Amino acid sequence: MFTIGIDYGTNSVRALVVRSADGAEFGSCVVGYPSGDEGVLLDSHDHHLARQRPADYLFGLERSVAGALAEAAKRPGFSAANVIGLGVDTTGSSPLPVDAQNRPLALDDKWKDNLAAQCWLWKDHTGWREAARINELAAKHRPQYIAKCGGVYSSEWWWSKIWHCLDVAPAVFDAAFSWVEIADWIPSVLAGVGDPRKVKRGVCAAGHKALYSDEWGGLPDKEFLSLMHPKLAALRDRLYEKAHDATEAAGALCDEWAKRLGLPAGIPIAIGEFDVHYGAIGCGVREGTLVKVIGTSTCDICVVSAEKSIDDIPGICGIVKGAVLPGYYGVEAGQSAVGDIFKWWVEWVCKGDADLHAALSAEAAKQKPGQSGLVALDWNNGNRTILVDQLLSGLIVGQTLYTTRAEIYRALIEATAFGARAIIERIKEYGVPVDRVVCAGGIAEKNPLLMQIYADVTGCTMHVAASSQSCALGSAISAAVLAGAHPNFAAAEQAMTSLASTVYEPVAVHKVVYDQLYALYRQLHDSFGGLNRSIDLSRFMKDLIDIKYAVNG
Repeated sequence: MFTIGIDYGTNSVRALVVRSADGAEFGSCVVGYPSGDEGVLLDSHDHHLARQRPADYLFGLERSVAGALAEAAKRPGFSAANVIGLGVDTTGSSPLPVDAQNRPLALDDKWKDNLAAQCWLWKDHTGWREAARINELAAKHRPQYIAKCGGVYSSEWWWSKIWHCLDVAPAVFDAAFSWVEIADWIPSVLAGVGDPRKVKRGVCAAGHKALYSDEWGGLPDKEFLSLMHPKLAALRDRLYEKAHDATEAAGALCDEWAKRLGLPAGIPIAIGEFDVHYGAIGCGVREGTLVKVIGTSTCDICVVSAEKSIDDIPGICGIVKGAVLPGYYGVEAGQSAVGDIFKWWVEWVCKGDADLHAALSAEAAKQKPGQSGLVALDWNNGNRTILVDQLLSGLIVGQTLYTTRAEIYRALIEATAFGARAIIERIKEYGVPVDRVVCAGGIAEKNPLLMQIYADVTGCTMHVAASSQSCALGSAISAAVLAGAHPNFAAAEQAMTSLASTVYEPVAVHKVVYDQLYALYRQLHDSFGGLNRSIDLSRFMKDLIDIKYAVNG
């Protein structure tokens, strides 16, 4: 028996064929989105804008599954007839405007070139003004709404984006019958759902990004939404009443897509979740484990038994029951840019390629912590956690006329490690246990320098997931449980996941220096982030120089 996990990333979609008994990977295929800049539609006049063509999702769906099945067919014992389920994960919050038949507006010739009619990708921050207004209204009228998402609603999320569409592209808003997260839309396409009101919505997206909670009857009430705009209140009737965890199927594979993919019709489709949430399952998440999926951005996931009480945690991306594993609260945090920062430095500024990434990593690995005299902030795409402020930007302090490209490259890696430490300290402060850290994603697998720096900065042992496609694997695991291949998620994780043999332990002498640098990072973080406006930075550069000379002898 086999299941297929389909993972929609920022630049590509990948499909993974997995044997349900033990998680063995029989075939995979990655298909890049054909439109825009590596799949992302941009606007040179607004760096906050990031959209994607829904047609690319359908193109990638068919091509990636076909490629994965073709590869699997080369292995003895595989037959597409033995595929028993499908799972889908995507980026998020990535809402899509659709018509009354659940068809994206952007598939209509009238709207195909209109940026507002496309999918609003997770890293689109154009709704920052609307996010600020949501926070003002919620603080005054519904403080419980934002308490569950860390106390601050983000411009990366559902309502900010939809409200911004209403503000700047009212014709698109009026043409849209409804909006659907792509985490919910892709499964609905596979299930042949032709009415957006009948799309089975996942609590992962609903709870973390759309202010959904069973505590207050689902989505925000119409009275509150009318304070934002009467048209948003009216939209609520065309959305959904109930969101579901992974014990529910999103539907069954319809005849049309069964024929297009060459799979058995009627097999179950797992409820849609965001990439890192299913990625956490693919890493074998359990209580006490922090999973870090490190990619263009980083998302961190922990789970806490729903039988326990858990306090609201300021600055995190939400505490949602069932968002990852049924029967557990999912706790989400993250950083808005990680791999994107390294890409910016190497490819945009230094005009290099993969070879330059490798060369700078090798050169940076020869440096000692603190040797360069540099400290950077990891806010090149805003701050997701713990400040939740997309109007912040990057910063590098301590440059001299002798500063090298490799030194800046290492300082940027260290900045992302400092941001990771801030997240770990925040969630532990509020009682969420972190006994081990499991990392996944291409950077975790391919960049030992980064992994060692993360261990040294955080003081945590860093494990790496054995699967190179943990998000797709997690989706396939959810499908396997739903299809009855395993009795529950604990049994499925035990059978289908594992860790790589490579482990990164903190180096004590490095951590001593990084503790000093982290203290300086927090001065910048808390000062520019608005947490402490009285910090005196007049000795900051001199303290960096002192550390530099002490390290260099």
